[in-house]
Amino acid sequence: MRKILLPALLCLVVSVTAARAESDAAYGAYQRGHYLAAFREATQRLVKNKDDAPAMTLLGELYNQGLGVPMSPEKAADWYRLAAERGDAHALASLGLMALDGRGMKKDTAQAKAWLEQAAAKNEPVACYNLALLLLSSTNDADLTRAADLLRKASEAEVPDAQHALGVLYLQGRGVPRDAAQAAHYFERAARNGSSTGEVEYAILLFNGDGVAKNEAKAARYFRSAAAKGNAIAQNRLARMLAAGRGVPQNKVDAAAWHLLASAQGLADAWLDDALKDMTPEEKTRAEKVAAERLGMR
Repeated sequence: MRKILLPALLCLVVSVTAARAESDAAYGAYQRGHYLAAFREATQRLVKNKDDAPAMTLLGELYNQGLGVPMSPEKAADWYRLAAERGDAHALASLGLMALDGRGMKKDTAQAKAWLEQAAAKNEPVACYNLALLLLSSTNDADLTRAADLLRKASEAEVPDAQHALGVLYLQGRGVPRDAAQAAHYFERAARNGSSTGEVEYAILLFNGDGVAKNEAKAARYFRSAAAKGNAIAQNRLARMLAAGRGVPQNKVDAAAWHLLASAQGLADAWLDDALKDMTPEEKTRAEKVAAERLGMR
């Protein structure tokens, strides 16, 4: 679960800035990467209005990431608390994530959940997503149902990790009735938002014709996109399709290159080893060169 919280923090930054950048000089400067200017603008705003919660949240972001100022999770937490006391949903979500990780404060899951609850009550999408993750560890049906509802809210805000997680729930029938078509819908949305895991899950459903019309060629395209991003499962599945000539023209050199990349990440495959065993030394050398080039491109 914790591995998903850090990308969510990045989503939080995006959600804060995108909503405010157009009409807000401080957040506009932040969005453009002018962090010192953002710091000055936010500080000046607080001189004029000591209760400017969005300015406090922005200062928290800058200190949390060390942008334009020395990194200080402790100062970040102080600014987030001030903003949260004034009802800022983004600050509440940030505090929840920091308390979960013990960043800038003592690790405290109960307090983290309380802050996330407050932010989720304000429909803050990243808080909805992370609160759902906490609820998913429960075996209580009511918690699972609520987790699905929270993921749906985050999904409507186009949080790709939430869309992927909701797709998984529909595929498993946890917190919602099992519905492969709904799973495919959310996996496809996650994929459109850049989620490699969403691409993989959607490709699997396309390949199997589960919840969506069977389309091996389309599945191969999604596997290839995720494979190029370094997803080992996608690299393995694409290698299998290339070796067998399913959904794509057979190409054992290309298959071997993807197999090498997946194997380097610990995903062994005896079937592929056997399928590619008759390659010539020249073909194996070409595959190794292609794999090295792909690795260098990421």
